Amino acid sequence: MKILLPLLLFFTSIVSFSQTTQQASSGKIERIEHFPSHLVTPRNIDVWLPEHYDGKKKFSVLYMHDGQMLYDSSTTWNGQAWDVDDIGAKLMKEGKVKDFIVVGIWNPGPQLRHQNYFPEKPYEHLSEVERDSVLSQLKQAGRTQENEFEPISDRYLKFIVTELKPLIDQTYAVHTDKKHTFIAGSSMGGLISMYAFCEYPSVFGGAACLSTHWIGTFTDKNNPIPKAFQDYLKENLPPAQNRKIYFDCGDETLDRFYPPIQKEVDKIMRSHGYDKKTWMTRYYPGKNHSEEAWKERLHVPLIFLLGK
Repeated sequence: MKILLPLLLFFTSIVSFSQTTQQASSGKIERIEHFPSHLVTPRNIDVWLPEHYDGKKKFSVLYMHDGQMLYDSSTTWNGQAWDVDDIGAKLMKEGKVKDFIVVGIWNPGPQLRHQNYFPEKPYEHLSEVERDSVLSQLKQAGRTQENEFEPISDRYLKFIVTELKPLIDQTYAVHTDKKHTFIAGSSMGGLISMYAFCEYPSVFGGAACLSTHWIGTFTDKNNPIPKAFQDYLKENLPPAQNRKIYFDCGDETLDRFYPPIQKEVDKIMRSHGYDKKTWMTRYYPGKNHSEEAWKERLHVPLIFLLGK
């Protein structure tokens, strides 16, 4: 999946690196301002570099969605953040994970976020009646104001693979192969991480899907989405060999919808030959749907995916 050289040179010539308003507790954050794309709306990219990153030794790369929520709670809408810089630095210092950088990809706002992160192919397999049901549910939740819902997640993933990744590979001292390239997110970000793992198995060697939003909308009533995602996984999970995928969920707030669906997904994983070396699902009773909850357990998927 290599980007054409002229296009890469085009992006390299017009991207702008700057200091970020997000402050890292450890290492530093470099921002690519309004990354230009032929596929999706421009968005900020916040790249976290650990303190011992010196541009010489090659690091692994973790791509993460909802980039504005990753590092600094003082800049987020809800006063919460993943604190991935703190957690990642601690794990590397303790020798529990490989050296890695984080590429935080900002979401473009609530309505476009859903459009960007909603797996496109499962949606396309819904009937017209089922799509109308999904549209009605998303309208009621304020995730679209349009009279139709059209996911653009295929374009979003293509943006990451063919526009963003080549620039990261050129700019930073990183390994570029799938063994060292991972993708992660929560909620809708968990869904799109699962989708990336299936759609680009030669690019991403592992994915972390926290509180995966299997219901797609915000109700489990008259909702065809969970089955559509399960059917997609049955047909599109890549071979387990040399890959790793992580799922988890709590059972409070939005997470209360996920455990029964996740158990069905677990059956699919087993049926496709995934075992404890290639797949992990963790359940967290009493935990809700928030950055604070994901921060508490982020070390688990990081060690699973990036462990030495």
